[in-house]
Amino acid sequence: MSGEPTLLRLATDPLSFVAPLSLPSGGSVVARPLLPADSSRLGMYFESLSAETRRRFGPHALDAAMATQLCADLDATRVLRWVGVAGDEIVAYFILMWSVTTYERERYAALGFALSGDVDCTFAPSVADRFQGRGLGTKVFAPLRSIAREARRRRMVLLGGTQATNARAIAFYRKLGFEELASFEEPAGVWNLDMWLTC
Repeated sequence: MSGEPTLLRLATDPLSFVAPLSLPSGGSVVARPLLPADSSRLGMYFESLSAETRRRFGPHALDAAMATQLCADLDATRVLRWVGVAGDEIVAYFILMWSVTTYERERYAALGFALSGDVDCTFAPSVADRFQGRGLGTKVFAPLRSIAREARRRRMVLLGGTQATNARAIAFYRKLGFEELASFEEPAGVWNLDMWLTC
């Protein structure tokens, strides 16, 4: 099954995926695809993150230069960059790759699970420090999961797994419905968990 129409619509009409959300703690946030005009606010988001949050996020650098590059090279048919926006401020940034990396495919194959880039996808989230543990990430994730279903993805795996010492992230993933499959050591001395979710 192909989710190509959804991916093309994400690329050509990203604002049709805007989702206004109410937060459990009060207030509201808008979840939507990252747009080219978001460069400066994404840079401010990246640079506001604590050293601890930065240490836990591995897909790419978290600085203004990377924000500029990401907003200039958006291609939602390959990677959906999904943000939560409160007022005019980005407060969450999620990556959803519409495929799986060779690294993920090989790790899961060693566990006896065959991942397919046609129906499986890869997820990596971050949330502003002051919003962590307050339900924002769960709210922002809900419409993203619906988009993954609409795009005919069956499973979502974590990009690079999650560090076994990151109790807050593990609790977040469990709350979303992710299941733990196995642990792996990468790099030496650092243990991580592989977790996946049925979309």
